[in-house]
Amino acid sequence: MRVAVEMLGKRGHHVVVVIPEATLLMGTSDYYTIKTHPVPYTQESLDEFYHSIGHHSFVSLPFPEKFTSIFKNISLSTTMFSSACRHFLYNKELIKYLEDSKFDAVLMDPVLPCGPIIAEYLSVPSVYFMRGLPCGLDFKATQCPNPISYVPRIFTSSSDHMTFTQRVKNLLVNAAENLLCYLFYSQYESLASEFLQREVTILELFSKASIWLLRYDFVFEYPRPVMPNMVFIGGTNCEQKKPLSKQEQKAQNQHLEQLYSFFVRLLPN
Repeated sequence: MRVAVEMLGKRGHHVVVVIPEATLLMGTSDYYTIKTHPVPYTQESLDEFYHSIGHHSFVSLPFPEKFTSIFKNISLSTTMFSSACRHFLYNKELIKYLEDSKFDAVLMDPVLPCGPIIAEYLSVPSVYFMRGLPCGLDFKATQCPNPISYVPRIFTSSSDHMTFTQRVKNLLVNAAENLLCYLFYSQYESLASEFLQREVTILELFSKASIWLLRYDFVFEYPRPVMPNMVFIGGTNCEQKKPLSKQEQKAQNQHLEQLYSFFVRLLPN
């Protein structure tokens, strides 16, 4: 997101980035203004939490143990980040600043739905900058089909050509996903209803996105309908490289010509 935000600043837009005091990636920049708010955890505990998740993500475990590990991480992250969201929403000075600034839109990754809550509160359009939402909530919020018999659920390691056993497993994982998402978002849902002073669901908040900027390429995903306000921006996650030198470009062109000649020889006459 930092690349996109800096580009907006370079093009003359006034950009304000609201982040917690303990954060991971968003640092200071000449192209946007930083506003921070206190959170009930330290930078050290946040770093330790993410390192723990990264370590366990690549450990080969039986599916039940992996599911238990995911459940534990979700419980910890929900407690941590929902409390951070509460500290943000009830920071009267910061909220007053946002109200008085009359912003045109809110750009956010909505996985942690503090952004959708503040966009609804300020009554400004929300722009989602995201890879996907848990439990297929992005499909539900946009009313896109996501059939269990065809689209594998996360962590199943199945393809779209599933056997009967894999489809049954997919069905069970889908049911478990709904439970995990309830546990993950229930605190946010209560917080949103309390802050907005009306009953609101997380799905309702997600469905109000004005623009969905999807950080992946359509050709690498399962076929799905695309709504008019959904834009694929694959490649945004890639590291920005420096241009090749003339010598490197020449070597690259020679390599491509060799590959082309090789494939031409493989083709039948």
